[in-house]
Amino acid sequence: MAVERPAVSRPGELAEAAPPEVAPIALSARLRPALVPVLSLAILVLVWQLAALIAGAPTRLPTPGAVLLRAYAELQSGELAWHLGATLLRVAASFVLAMTIGTVIGFAMGRLPLLDRFAHPWLVFLLNIPALVIIVLAYIWIGLGESALIFAVALNKIPNVVVTVREGARALDRSLLEMAASFRLGRRKTLAFVVLPQLYPYLAAAGRSGLALIWKIVLVTELLGRSSGVGFKIGTYFSLFDVTSILAYSLAFVVVIQIIEWTVLLPLERHVTRWRR
Repeated sequence: MAVERPAVSRPGELAEAAPPEVAPIALSARLRPALVPVLSLAILVLVWQLAALIAGAPTRLPTPGAVLLRAYAELQSGELAWHLGATLLRVAASFVLAMTIGTVIGFAMGRLPLLDRFAHPWLVFLLNIPALVIIVLAYIWIGLGESALIFAVALNKIPNVVVTVREGARALDRSLLEMAASFRLGRRKTLAFVVLPQLYPYLAAAGRSGLALIWKIVLVTELLGRSSGVGFKIGTYFSLFDVTSILAYSLAFVVVIQIIEWTVLLPLERHVTRWRR
């Protein structure tokens, strides 16, 4: 009796049949990393909802739905966008100033041992001054203006940037610097192609921690001496014991900072990680 052989597909048929089975696997592999953060946020909202129900007092802990409705109402009136924009402009100005000055000083201290020994006591002194003291003194000395706010916030962050960048400057590969000098690349090309790529991880770390610190200090400075911004609105609603509005403005600002995290900081970290590999 003849035995039938199993049908064997040609190579072309296999190539045509494979993509429908591989595509869902590839799609799920892309979506899988996003499931954990989404699940974490869902659990956070659920815990918040349960805590609000247990508290039983909307004046103390409103539900997530009530906070979202208040945020939407503030957004419709234009108040939320105005004060949020004012705070973000102050955060951006303070961040750029702190990163620029801190990077220059930190790099100089990392490459010049004599300057490092001379400026180290100053650095320790600034690192240990409370942020609130610097804010109050800036308002007293300069006045209740934007320049005082930006100066106070930047001065609080500059020492942290200096410490991080100084370590990066100390860790520069001397052999690469000597090679650049032997090939006579010049200061500009050496900085762009030899120094900065090695400093990227340290600059990214300083920027990430700096953004998290600066926006919190900005809120405090707005609370103490400004008539606009998220901190000012939080202070106003605090005097009215309006917890719903306080959480609405806080949640809106956190969402904006999270967007910056996803669109700027995380891509920068991935770029730095690829470079180091």
